[in-house]
Amino acid sequence: MAKKIVITSGKGGVGKTTVTANLGRALSNLGERVLLLDVDFGLNNLDVVMGLDGNVLYDISDVIEGRCRIKQALVQDGAKRNLFLLSSNNCGINNNISGQNIKLILENLSPNFDYILIDCPAGIDIGFHRAVACADEALVVVTPSLSSIRDADKIITALNSYCLDSVGLIINRVRGDLIMSGDMIKVDDIKKMLNADIRGALPEEDVMFLTFGQSLPKSTDSFKAYKILAENVKNGKNKIFDNTYKYSGFFGSIRRGIKKSV
Repeated sequence: MAKKIVITSGKGGVGKTTVTANLGRALSNLGERVLLLDVDFGLNNLDVVMGLDGNVLYDISDVIEGRCRIKQALVQDGAKRNLFLLSSNNCGINNNISGQNIKLILENLSPNFDYILIDCPAGIDIGFHRAVACADEALVVVTPSLSSIRDADKIITALNSYCLDSVGLIINRVRGDLIMSGDMIKVDDIKKMLNADIRGALPEEDVMFLTFGQSLPKSTDSFKAYKILAENVKNGKNKIFDNTYKYSGFFGSIRRGIKKSV
């Protein structure tokens, strides 16, 4: 049976959907069978981030309303045979869709997958509760900014009202050079502020934009950070990618200076 993980955030624009896509790819690289489910009705982008928007014939609304079978709505990733997408409705919010509707679909799909990652709408509204009600665990995506941390704290409070097995943090868009210079909040400080375990710390790299819709190159820090995140999710560990390793010592100070001047 699949482990169902909702991926959420306190505010939009923190990279939640991108994190969902790349975590799904990283888990599939470990040999896991993964389904990515987009429940952000009306504002769905997971199919675009996956580069599969041209392959979507049916979405979850079609399944719920009986226009297709569940398997007809699944889109297989072109590069990874064990990675699938179930897209959302891009025609606006459908108030007829309940958490129970989604839960029944996931119960039918669960025996065929090891992980189901649920891309949740940002904020705390009906879409949030609809998504969380279907999950076993939650991952909250937050960036190293005070506004994002404050919103994440509200999300964690809301998540604690559910009987989830665990709630973890994913720190996105970490700049190792800024941490070393004291201009960005440290990962450990975010952990203390939110009183939650960190599952991953993901670097901000240009490669995230240059490879949009594609798998990350294995030589990049982003690929390595997502690999660690996937291993943490799979094995229940909290190993964190060191985003500062390039910027420590003499040569690291030179790199920080170059980065700052660009």
